[in-house]
Amino acid sequence: MTTIKLTNIVFSYPGSRIRQLDGFSVEIPSGECTALLGPSGCAKTTVLRLIAGLEKPDSGVIRMGDRVLSDTRCFVEAEHRNIGMIFQDYALFPHMTVEKNIAYGLIGVPRSVRKERVDEVLQLVGMGGYQNRYPYQLSGGQQQRVAVARALAPKPEVLLLDEPFSHLDTHLRQNVREEIKSLLQAAKVTSVLVTHDHDDAETLADNIVQMKTVR
Repeated sequence: MTTIKLTNIVFSYPGSRIRQLDGFSVEIPSGECTALLGPSGCAKTTVLRLIAGLEKPDSGVIRMGDRVLSDTRCFVEAEHRNIGMIFQDYALFPHMTVEKNIAYGLIGVPRSVRKERVDEVLQLVGMGGYQNRYPYQLSGGQQQRVAVARALAPKPEVLLLDEPFSHLDTHLRQNVREEIKSLLQAAKVTSVLVTHDHDDAETLADNIVQMKTVR
């Protein structure tokens, strides 16, 4: 399990005079779920992208455990951070089966090991036996669980969730977030949830970081 620490982060998008983050610091405890809660435009998704390595800060330090991911001297690219990410729209490949969607992140792993790991994470998310289904054959909640399984398959040190319930209706949203909470606890992975929904944050998170728009 891994602690994430951002210290004095300054960040602006290219061509913008507005600082999305100005001296931002936060520590994400190891093995727990931390929610970044706030309205649109408060840079919570920007923080997620900085942790993932999809954006590079103008200054400041990002650490993951004992590793420095970003400072004035180094920047570790996203593919070398061992971080899993679950997007708002699940980002499942519609032309691939459930098994192939999950195995996509295990390229380079021997086929026998890859199949074993796919079966293992499908059992973890309660989707055993769904290997040959396609995304269009699954409910929204099932697609969400497949997305979680795919993110967990490479055994990431950290899991990032970007508004993962925004496409679900109210009833399904309540059920799925309870399921995801159980999955995160079972996986024992450090996780960061971005949401504008207080119920999402209070249900899933061990810690809540309240963010606000500053202009």
